[in-house]
Amino acid sequence: MEAETLAMAQEINFSMWALFARATITVKLVIIMLIVASIWAWSIVVQKYIQYRTARAEQAVFDQEFWSGEPLDQLFEQIGTQPNGASEKIFAAGMTEWRRSHRVDGGLIAGAQSRIDRSMDVAISKEAEELQSGLSVLATVGSTAPFVGLFGTVWGIMNAFIEIAEAQNTNLAVVAPGIAEALLATGLGLLAAIPAVIYYNKFSADSDRIVGGYEAFADEFATILSRQLDS
Repeated sequence: MEAETLAMAQEINFSMWALFARATITVKLVIIMLIVASIWAWSIVVQKYIQYRTARAEQAVFDQEFWSGEPLDQLFEQIGTQPNGASEKIFAAGMTEWRRSHRVDGGLIAGAQSRIDRSMDVAISKEAEELQSGLSVLATVGSTAPFVGLFGTVWGIMNAFIEIAEAQNTNLAVVAPGIAEALLATGLGLLAAIPAVIYYNKFSADSDRIVGGYEAFADEFATILSRQLDS
């Protein structure tokens, strides 16, 4: 009897596609949702990796140009009205407000320093929002995917027990397929959640460091302009 049961279990196909095909419609929907969520999360991971690497490269290039000793007005003219990198946009925002703060006679309008600071703060906020866009998706996938997978598992095991009761047979050949199909949902839930959580934490830290670099540059630039205002 045991040999017959073992032979029956060996004849059952336990491949991923076979488990999905045998699953109930609810478990299938859960599996599809988890696969879509995983693909979505990985697309954001790739996009953020490219975006952050580009942002760090642009930041390094602009810092080198800024501290090269070139006059600020000349650097501003080179950048033009359509700056590319985030550092250039922050610099352009400060320089634009600096020029607008001069009267026709060459004097400065009162409150120039605070307006320059606010202009750069607005530019930094926009860049920070751009850097952090999409991270909420990683956080959502990381926090909900295990529970969605667990729901699929609970539903699948419930149906497996119903089939066992209807068949009135607890042989391995009867029990194993239903439980394997149910556990597939939990496995996919973890497969989607673990990378999402890891990369969410990584990109959050990277974003904070990049924005911190922007803020440090804005403070240094504001200090330079402040000296010119005082003089």
